[in-house]
Amino acid sequence: MKEGPDIVRIASLIGDPARANILTALMGGKALTASELAAEAGVTLQTASSHLSKLDKGGLLRPRKQGRHKYFSLADDSVAEALEGLMGLAARSGHLRTRTGPKDEALRQARVCYNHLAGAKGVQLLSAMQSRGFIDGEGETLSLTDAGEAFVSDFGVDLPTLQSNRSPLCRECLDWSERRSHLAGSLGRALFTRFEALGWTRCDRNTRVVHFSADGAREFQETFL
Repeated sequence: MKEGPDIVRIASLIGDPARANILTALMGGKALTASELAAEAGVTLQTASSHLSKLDKGGLLRPRKQGRHKYFSLADDSVAEALEGLMGLAARSGHLRTRTGPKDEALRQARVCYNHLAGAKGVQLLSAMQSRGFIDGEGETLSLTDAGEAFVSDFGVDLPTLQSNRSPLCRECLDWSERRSHLAGSLGRALFTRFEALGWTRCDRNTRVVHFSADGAREFQETFL
């Protein structure tokens, strides 16, 4: 038997339709209960509990207990990025859900990918920072330049705190709808949080759609041309 990471085990965990629906529901970054996830997956609570146990043992979930309730969220950014990548692969291969609606275009325009901005706006954010010389490199080797450090600090991001964390500062995440990369990592998360604090955006955690206010859309466009 060949040695190395067991992708079959991970693929089998994600590949079940109910478990895939559970994981997708958690892409909004909101922790949900077993009952809520059962409804999202369209299965009974008992069946959902079994799926959640398997996902937890597989390292894909982070369970937390608060009072009488137990909540589940994705284990970390890497799980969200893997799911976003699989969504992109499914889209490129023509495997799309047939039921669409008004929110479909909104999801493609701007959505939350676990804890950072995705969709056309997310791709625009990374592209602008690269073209202006704020971010260098690609893939796992993205780095913030000196000019980039000055920019994000002036924008109100607590950069020293981000740099002191062990998590990657800048990472690419392949966007399933745009088929280009958007900005992930702790900087992607911090910028998205800053957009919300400035009142530029409001996230609907149930649909993952990120709504820009009129002023926010204008400010974002001017800042990230």
